[in-house]
Amino acid sequence: MRDPYDVLGVPRGASPEEIKQAYRRLAKKLHPDLNPGNPRIEQTFKEVAVAHDLLGDPQKRARFDRGEIDASGAEQPRRSYYRSYAQGNWGARYRGLDGEDSFFDDELFGDLFRGRAPGTRIRGADVAYAAEVDLVEAATGIKRRLTLSDGKTLEFAIPAGTEDGQTLRLKGQGRPGLGGAPAGDAFIEIRIRAHPQFRRDGDDVHLDLAVTLQEAVLGGSVELPTVDGKVTIRIPKGVNTGTVMRLKGKGIVNQATQKHGDQIVTLKVVLPSAIDRELGEFMERWGRNHPYDVRGKKGEA
Repeated sequence: MRDPYDVLGVPRGASPEEIKQAYRRLAKKLHPDLNPGNPRIEQTFKEVAVAHDLLGDPQKRARFDRGEIDASGAEQPRRSYYRSYAQGNWGARYRGLDGEDSFFDDELFGDLFRGRAPGTRIRGADVAYAAEVDLVEAATGIKRRLTLSDGKTLEFAIPAGTEDGQTLRLKGQGRPGLGGAPAGDAFIEIRIRAHPQFRRDGDDVHLDLAVTLQEAVLGGSVELPTVDGKVTIRIPKGVNTGTVMRLKGKGIVNQATQKHGDQIVTLKVVLPSAIDRELGEFMERWGRNHPYDVRGKKGEA
């Protein structure tokens, strides 16, 4: 874990206000909503949040500066205990190591924590999961439940406007701490399934809507789906395939601004599956009396 002062880009003597301003500047720049699908930015955003959680708390900051806790907020085992441990029977094989400077391997640490010094506190480890949801569920928000490998059930809320790849942080839902130390956090990556009708573009939702020949010519009322449910719109007379209609505010809510995007509806004129004699004869008569050019004006041969 990087030094929190380096993460926030402030000196060790920075004032609380300077720390707060640095955090706000970085959080605004690195927010996942503004950097969708960028795991590197997402990881940096989490580091900034953890750094501010530590340095923004006067007591935690003081303990970190004294070396009592590390950059994640976990307790640092007392170094004097390393030396006293090495003098005992358990630590005989490690004598000669300098407790201040030498590297202690996993075996030694395992022994240390099985017979740890009174008062030693170790923050629990963070855990990571993935949850798959439908586009509409991510757009409107939903509560979900994960069953973990140990049988424990974890319930959490996916807020409205969640994007594909966005990571939710659940404080205290990770592994339990040791010696009364706090539990780690759970990080849940949200994966959004492709939808058969909707396509998301930022905060806007795109939908292709089929209309009949008579609706295209004469207009009419048509029911169509949105992420919030079905609505009825009025198709104007004389529309073509490719005509675009915009439904204001029927898109996805932006988590930062709380404003909704739009739903963009692209019309597609669909002929009957079979052209019967009546329609064919009508079009022959109509075409002889109403010729019009649909290619020449576009520069086509």
